[in-house]
Amino acid sequence: MNTGALKQRIDKWLFFTRVVKSRSLAAKLAAGGRVRINRDKIDQASHGIKIGDVVTVTLDRRILIYKVRELGERRGSFPEAQLLYEDLTPPAEKTEEQMAAVGEKRDAGSGRPTKRDRRATERLKQGGSGFDDF
Repeated sequence: MNTGALKQRIDKWLFFTRVVKSRSLAAKLAAGGRVRINRDKIDQASHGIKIGDVVTVTLDRRILIYKVRELGERRGSFPEAQLLYEDLTPPAEKTEEQMAAVGEKRDAGSGRPTKRDRRATERLKQGGSGFDDF
């Protein structure tokens, strides 16, 4: 880890921490105004960060808040990248739809019939007794 350097470009640091897949995507993210350093919006990929800065990144489906612990030298593995920052991102709250989808169970007999129920219905329509064969 590089602690001797005073500053590092934000696009390099975002790439090293594996926030994005490529450095060019990191540069577009920074130039697009979707990165803040210590609550100040930046618009250049060359903006420098230092140890102790708080970086806020707005992605499509989430917001990441990282405190810079180290300045990276290369893009390493994920555990190595995690050493570069402290994650301050609050845990995501589940929406009502997500909570309903997880905890919701149907009552027996409601909803679509099972394959077994459909076969029994077909046998009844053809004159059979339905559940005799089981």
